[in-house]
Order: sequence, then C-alpha cells, then structure tokens
Amino acid sequence: MESARFMSYWLDALALLYFFGVWMLYSRTTDKGFLNRRSLTSEMNHARRQWMTTMSSRELRMIDTSIMIGLQQGTGFFASTSILAIGGCFGLLNSSGRVVTLFHDIPFLGETTERLFETKVLGLLVLFAYAFFKFAWAYRLFNYCSILIGGVPMARDKAPDDPQVVFAVNRAAEINILAGQHFNSGLRGIFFSIGYLGWFLDPLLFMITTSLVAVVLLRRQFFSNARDALMRNNINADL
Repeated sequence: MESARFMSYWLDALALLYFFGVWMLYSRTTDKGFLNRRSLTSEMNHARRQWMTTMSSRELRMIDTSIMIGLQQGTGFFASTSILAIGGCFGLLNSSGRVVTLFHDIPFLGETTERLFETKVLGLLVLFAYAFFKFAWAYRLFNYCSILIGGVPMARDKAPDDPQVVFAVNRAAEINILAGQHFNSGLRGIFFSIGYLGWFLDPLLFMITTSLVAVVLLRRQFFSNARDALMRNNINADL
C-alpha cells in the first residue's frame, strides 16, 4: 500500500515536470521557430512594426487609437476572466472534501487525498494568477504605446526618414510588440491550464492533455491558415 502511494506521488511529480517542460519548450519554439518556419506570433510582430511605420505617415490617427482601444479591451477581458477563475479556485478549496468524496465514487479514477487535491487546485490558482499578471502588464504596456503613438511627429511636420520620426516609431513598435508578448504569455497560461485539468483525474492523462494542448498550439503557430495567409502577403509585399 505504501509502495503504491509512493509510486503515485512520483508519477504526479513526473507529470508536473513534464507539464512545465512542455510549456517552456513550446514558448522557446514559438520564439525561435520550428522546422525552419517562422511562427504566427513572429509574423504578427512584423505586422506591428509595419503598423507603426504606416501610422507615422498618417495625419489623422483615429484608426490607430481605435485599434489600441480594441487591444486594451481584449486584454482587460482576459484579465477579468483570470480574476474570476482565481475566485473559482478558492471556491474549489472550500469544497475539497465533497469533491474528493465524489472522485472516490468514480471507479476508473486513481486514489486521491484531500491534501493532494488542494495542492492541485493551488497549482491551478497559480496558473491563473500568472495569466492575470501577464494580462495586467500587457494592458498597461498598450496604454504606454498609446501615449507613444501620440508622441510620434505628424507627417506634415517631419519627413518619414527623419531621425526623430524613426526613433519615435521604433520606440512605439517595441512597446507594442512587448505588450503583445506579455498578452501571448497570459494566453499560454490559460491554454495550458486546460491541459492541467487532466491532473485532477490521472497523472498520465495530465501528460496526454498537456501534449494535446501543445500540439494544437504548435499547429496554430506554424501550420495554420492564418499563418500561411500572413506569409503569402509578406511574400507579395516583397515582390
């Protein structure tokens, strides 16, 4: 009995290490590329730079401010959702005894204890807290970017290749890209929390659901129609 429980704990630890390993590997792959393919995120970063360059040549920038408002609203929505999810985790902690009893009534689930269940819920809470801080910081960076856009000299006052214009455009683009990176990190936390739910049922299922989430995200980053459409547009622009 003690040996089986010991092996179960080791399997839980292995599954948790696998989870974070896959998460870090996916993040690195998204940044560095996969099979000589650029990720959708990298292509969108290029589009953000193009946006800031185009914005500098416009005298009326209402469309740019509208886009920034949309980005902030989307980020704020996910930040609020993360807060609600954190509240749900605290609710689970208060009901851990009843949930564990329910798990014991399901025949094909492995044995679990109230302490182990609470540990898993705390881990899920940490994931949502991580996502919240990423979204909150992204929201603030988008706000900073709005201010920097306002500081880009007007097209009628400066030439597009003026050093002051180039500096202002690059600065706004870098903050915009950084905000997007933090937003994407928050989304990864949300996505991988779906895979994390498998741990509540079984550590092996935990590894399977983590792998499935990673495969889905990799496909969207490197083999999706959206990514191919961006690549075709970039090639046409170069021609």
